[in-house]
Amino acid sequence: MNIQCIKCKGRGHCGRKFCAIASKITSQKKLNQSAKQDFFGEAPNVFIGRYGYPDINVGLLSTEEYNNHDAPLLWSANNYQIQQIIDLRTGLINSSFQTNIKTFNDRLLELSQEVSLAAKPVDVEINLDKKPFFHLNFSQDTMPHGPKVRLKKAQITENPKIPHKVDRAVSDPHLKAADAIAGLRKDYDEHYLTKILSVGNLGIKTERKLVPTRWSITAVDDIIGKQMIDEVKKCPESDYLAFFGGYLGNYYLVLFFPGCWSYELFETIVGERSSFSTDHEFYEGRKDYADNTAGGYYAARHAVLEKLASMKRQSGVLALRFITGEYWAPLGVWVCREATRKSMSSKPIEFGSKELMLKYAKAFAKKRFNFDIDVLLRQSRLLDFMKRQKRLADF
Repeated sequence: MNIQCIKCKGRGHCGRKFCAIASKITSQKKLNQSAKQDFFGEAPNVFIGRYGYPDINVGLLSTEEYNNHDAPLLWSANNYQIQQIIDLRTGLINSSFQTNIKTFNDRLLELSQEVSLAAKPVDVEINLDKKPFFHLNFSQDTMPHGPKVRLKKAQITENPKIPHKVDRAVSDPHLKAADAIAGLRKDYDEHYLTKILSVGNLGIKTERKLVPTRWSITAVDDIIGKQMIDEVKKCPESDYLAFFGGYLGNYYLVLFFPGCWSYELFETIVGERSSFSTDHEFYEGRKDYADNTAGGYYAARHAVLEKLASMKRQSGVLALRFITGEYWAPLGVWVCREATRKSMSSKPIEFGSKELMLKYAKAFAKKRFNFDIDVLLRQSRLLDFMKRQKRLADF
């Protein structure tokens, strides 16, 4: 598989008759041959689409027998591989219906909200317009899922177990969404918080609305990230530290520099020497969306800030993401978050100076990926800022 395959992700842009990605996915068709039009199953999550906004599709993701189909933290902890994850996600039927982002007097939407709030997959009875036909949906931001079929009728066949603390936040008509997430984030992971935010459960009652899954993932990463930034800004500075780790062909070399909080991310595909994307923020934070690196920016920042908060330190952070051919199918920005967490969980190497750490980073990237990171470092706003600060201090 070559670099064009990584960029194409099996969409047939090359025009060739054989596709390595498609051939790996073809085997998944067998899983849906037994799919039924009407079935009893379990619904672990809800998918909120974004096309047609504000009139969008809401989909109950359900399967006849749940087996960690919607558990990214568990997948990462157990080092699930891409094919294993696709095998699981293929089994999730997206039973969809259309609604407006502000319409909450709909029985199917109420049912979807109950599913999103539940602490575990909910037993459901699903009636579809037709028998599902195999199709696997890929996105750079959200997890793949199986076929989308119009939902005719759905019913919950058990009482969903909604955590008391979550129920209180949802029931408070005056609690802002960001404040609700602040109160819940230490007890519940970002995957669960994304679920409850996306289906319009949080926020001031009169302002609540559905949030497309793609947007809610980044919103939760950003909200939690900003809360942690406020915390680490009160901490002393870190030492010169280098971390490295990765997951599913996504590797992060993360450098901590003594100084006030700042953050810069570079993303590059190994094999394309001059191609990269980058975004950054200084101490004051960003005023706009990180368009170049998109959701991956906030997901990686989230993981970096978790580490700084646990160290009780603040730092200037330079993160370099190397995307290799091992990452042959996109699985969502959760991969960026988990790959960065694995980097942050590695034992760091400590250096006595910026120059020594950068020398190490250059040698490491060259040896590991045959990649000259000078092309990235020359464009670094963070390193340029540090140089200017040093000149001012010398003056």
